[in-house]
Amino acid sequence: MPIRVLFACVPAAGHVTPLLPLARELAAQGAEVVVASGPDVAASVAGADLGFRRIAPGLGEWFARLAERSPGPPGAGLPPAHIERYFVPRLFGEVGLAAMREELDALTGEFRPDLVVFEPYALAAPLVARIHGVPAVQHMIGLSWEPLTNELVRDAVTPAWSAAGLRVPSSAGLHEGTTLTVCPPSLDPGPPGTAVQPLSTTARPARALPLPEPLHGLDGPLVYVTLGTSFNEPAVFATVLQGLADLPVTVLVTIGRDRSASDLGDVPGNAVVTRFLAQETVLPHCAAVVHHGGAGTALGVLAHGVPSVVLPRGADNFAFAARMASAGAARVIGPEELGPATVRAAVRAVLDDPALRAGAERIAAEIAAMPRPEDLAPLLLESLPLRKEVP
Repeated sequence: MPIRVLFACVPAAGHVTPLLPLARELAAQGAEVVVASGPDVAASVAGADLGFRRIAPGLGEWFARLAERSPGPPGAGLPPAHIERYFVPRLFGEVGLAAMREELDALTGEFRPDLVVFEPYALAAPLVARIHGVPAVQHMIGLSWEPLTNELVRDAVTPAWSAAGLRVPSSAGLHEGTTLTVCPPSLDPGPPGTAVQPLSTTARPARALPLPEPLHGLDGPLVYVTLGTSFNEPAVFATVLQGLADLPVTVLVTIGRDRSASDLGDVPGNAVVTRFLAQETVLPHCAAVVHHGGAGTALGVLAHGVPSVVLPRGADNFAFAARMASAGAARVIGPEELGPATVRAAVRAVLDDPALRAGAERIAAEIAAMPRPEDLAPLLLESLPLRKEVP
C-alpha cells in the first residue's frame, strides 16, 4: 500500500504553485498524492499529473463572503503595514477556514492520509489533521507573518477549534511540527523557536534556456516587466512602458491571460507585450526585472541573481519589497511614488549599480544551497509511522 499524502491549499495560483515541486517528487517516489483545494487550481494540479479534489469554492466567492461582512470594499484604504493584519485573519482565518473545513474533514476521513502538507493560509488543514490524528507539515509559500498577525489569526480560528472540542494552539496550529521554508535565510530566518527546514522550489538552470521567440532579433539589455497573476493593472504597465521608452533596453511585458495588449495603449518600439511566458524561460536572459513583489516572482528572480525594481501592489508585496531592498537586491517604488520618471530612474540604477546585482547574486547563492524536493521527499516518507489498516 503506497503512502498517502494530502496537500491542502487556498485556491489561487500563488498558493498551489510552490507546493507542486514537492508534491510531484513525492508522487515520483511512490506516494499517492492528492491536492485538496478549490476549482481555480484544478488545471494546474492536473497538469502536474497529481490527484485533485475540490473541497472549497473559488477564491472569488471567499472575497464575496468577506464583502458581505464589511461596511465597504474589504481592505479599502489600508496602509501597507495593515494589509496582512486585516486579510489573513478575516479572509483566510474566518471565511477560508469555514469554506474548507467540512469537505476537507470528509476527504481526510475517506482518503486516510499518512501525512498532511499544508500552506499557512489553508487554516482548516492543521485543525483537520489534529482531529484525525495525522502528522502535518507546514509548507511555506512566502515570508513568515509578523507576531501580531499570528495573534489575530489565532483569535480568528479559535471558535472553529473550540467547536471541535480542541484547545487552539498558541500558533493557531501553524509551526507545530516541521516547517518547510522556501525563503533563504537573509530574507526570512523563520519564526523564533520553529523547527525550520529550508526547501528550494526555484532553480537557476546550469545553462540559459533559448531566448523566447517573441524576443528574437531584439537588442539591448532585457528588462522583464510582470505583475504576476492578481495585479495586472493596465495603468501600471502603461506607466512603466512610458518610463522605459527612451532607454536603450529591450522591454518584455507579460500582462496575464485575461488582458490584451490593446489595454495598454501605445506600446513603445523597444517593447514586446505578450500574455504569458514561463518565467524560467525569461529570467536567465534578464538584466533587470520590474515586478510586484509576489513571493513566486520574487523568489524566482532572486534564484537567478537578477536585481529588481519592485512595485508593491498588495498582499505580501510590501514585506517582500522591504526585505529585498534591505538585502541590497532591489529598488522599491511605492504606489504613491509611481510615475514614468521614478521608473526610469530606478531601472537605470538597477542596470548601472553593480552592488545591486551582487546583492541579488548573494541571495541566489543561498537559494542554490537549499535542499531541493528530491532531497527532502525521501526523508519525509521515511519518517512517517507505518499506517495500520483497519479491516
